[in-house]
Order: sequence, then structure tokens, then C-alpha cells
Amino acid sequence: MKMLSDATEKSIAGGSMIRQMFEQGIMLKKQHGEEAVCDFSLGNPDLAPPAAVTQGLRAFAETLGKPFALGYMPNGGYPFAREALAKHLSIEQGTPIATENVMLSCGAAGALNVFFHAVLNPGDEVLVMAPYFAEYGPYVANHGGVLRPVPTMPETFALNLPAVEAAITPRTRAVIINSPNNPTGAVYTREELQGLVAILDAASQKHGRPVYLIADEPYRFLAFDGVEVPSLLPMYRFAVLVSSFSKNLSMPGERVGYIVLSALMEESATLMAGLVQLNRTLGFVNPPAIGQHLMLAALGSQVDASVYDARRKAMAEVLQDAGYEFQMPRGAFYFFPKAPGGDDVAFVKRLAKELVLAVPGSGFGGPGHFRLAFCVDKEVILRAAPGFKRALKS
Repeated sequence: MKMLSDATEKSIAGGSMIRQMFEQGIMLKKQHGEEAVCDFSLGNPDLAPPAAVTQGLRAFAETLGKPFALGYMPNGGYPFAREALAKHLSIEQGTPIATENVMLSCGAAGALNVFFHAVLNPGDEVLVMAPYFAEYGPYVANHGGVLRPVPTMPETFALNLPAVEAAITPRTRAVIINSPNNPTGAVYTREELQGLVAILDAASQKHGRPVYLIADEPYRFLAFDGVEVPSLLPMYRFAVLVSSFSKNLSMPGERVGYIVLSALMEESATLMAGLVQLNRTLGFVNPPAIGQHLMLAALGSQVDASVYDARRKAMAEVLQDAGYEFQMPRGAFYFFPKAPGGDDVAFVKRLAKELVLAVPGSGFGGPGHFRLAFCVDKEVILRAAPGFKRALKS
């Protein structure tokens, strides 16, 4: 008897390579012990949340004796939380953001699903810069859309503007950029983004409907060596910011994210009304109550980014010493080296034999590379050095 839909069966068969390696890591750790396995497969931040999060949780616990402390709320989040977030983001993004242009969500993933359901008709296309976060495909497909990868520039992973322009069709409804990028660590420059905005503005006018530009920014706080992460909100009238507190506050399991519409968007109220409605009807109902209080207490705080920078430098030394080719990440906490021999799946299996876990670049639309998440203790990075060398020599 057929228990699942065709789409679900296909999704399971494809599976997330990240999760597959994560599961393999659990098995290897059982066989060889936790200390023997160097696991760089999952971007799960290991730093403790800032002290402000702990203080916020303690303060919130004191309110639990009051009625409705954990009750329903407006579907877009507590009004006081939206107002505080709007003020915070106005400073961070360098442009005024009104409370009514902010909605809190169940993580950035929830925000993306709400947005795609609000704007996509069946068959509409969403362009994404490849390599890209693998879950974008299912998020778009959930709502009848089609994900269209657009290659970035070889070696540097910079935006390939001619390729973007060539990929746009009358069915193009949105473009996703993720900067700092998972998996490459690239950060797009202001000049690149201005060029992209010009292309999308012309396409919106030509086809008579907005081509939205979605900036997915969970790693905004993690740009290295003074690199600028420009804000798209003041650049483009159809810009949409999506992010979360999973990485900068080390709260991925609390599922607190948000979506922000550009102040330049003339019909932002119409779009926001749809987003808030869908936050309810898609089953999220409202963002987590406790998470909003933690966010409120910790706005302006973040984990110590210098720890990640030290790990980035340690990983670069290990890879360079072993003889790998890679682009130094300018942001986020990932390396995306070339797979020796070109077969990323086969090489990741060779690494696994050395008890070093990575993820094939094919899972991110970047075959010929593999991803390493360096959100692990520096000691793990250094301990992996012999395994990296043996895998390359083999």
C-alpha cells in the first residue's frame, strides 16, 4: 500500500546530504568513541548563548504565574517584541524600519515558507545563487514554485550578474541571496548588489510584477577582517530581509526568526497582511513566546565572533598544510574546498574512513567541492589534521 505522496517519497529518496552525514557521524561515534570522530558536517553553533539570554530566561520565569504568560498572541508576534526588533534592525541595517513592516516567525525557515506561500503561483520560479543552502529547494516546492540555480563566479563565488540576467523569465518571482553565504563563506560586495538590483528593477518593470529580492542573513554578524555586509533594504523597493537568532545568539532550537519588508515597498501593508495571515494558517500560529522574550532581553548581544575567527584561521592552516585548494571564507562558519579528483561524494567517503566528516558539495549545488563547518572546538580542528592529510594522499 502506498503510504506517502510522490513528492514526499522523492524528498526522502533525495534526502539532505547534511543530515545523512550527521546520522553517519552518530554511528561512527558509537563505534569509535566521541573523541575519535572529527565532525564538521552540521552548522550547529556550539558556543553558549550570551549571558543576556540566561538573564532574560530567569526574568521571564518570574512571570509564569500570571495569566496568559504562555498564551496565544497576535499571529505576527508580540507587538512590544516587533517594536523593539524594528528599532534594533533600523540601527543594524542603517535604514528606518517601521514596526508594521516586521513580522516574527518560527525561525527563518518559517519566514521563508510563509513568504513563498504568499507570493508564488504554481510554476513561478525562484532564482538562487549556487552553491546554496539545500533546504531552499523544498521550501520553494512546498508552495508550487520551481527553484532555478544560477552559478556564481568560479573560484571566488562572487555574483555572476550576466548569468542572473540570462536566467530571468516572465515566471521569475523572486531571487534569494545568502550573504555571508552557506556553504561558501562568500560575502557579496555593495557593487555586486547594486548591479543585481538594477537587473531586478528592470525585470520587474518589464514583466509588470515585482521580482522580490530575499536577503537571507543569519550570518550577518559573522563577517571577518572588517568585511562589509551591505543592507539591501534601502537599495531596492522589493527587498525582503529574512533572518533569525539561531547563529548570533546560539538559539537554533528555539526557532525565533523574522521577516522585514523594505520601506520603499509601496504596497508593503498588503504583503504584510498576507504574511501575518499565513503565519497562522500554515500552522505556525505565532512565533514562540519564550523565544521572543529571550530575543528581547538579548537584542544588541551576540556570541563572541572572535572565537569563530580563531577557528577559521586554524582550519585554514590545517587545510593549507595538507595541500587542499580553497577560498578563504569572508563570513559565516564554513569552508568549501575543492574535492581532490573532482568527485566530491567519493572524496567525502574517503574522509569518513579517516573519521573526518564533511558534506559533499553536490548537496549544495556545488559539485566538485565539499563543505566543512568550523563551529566546533579548535581542538577538533587540529586533531583532524592527520586525517585530512591521509585522505588527500590516498
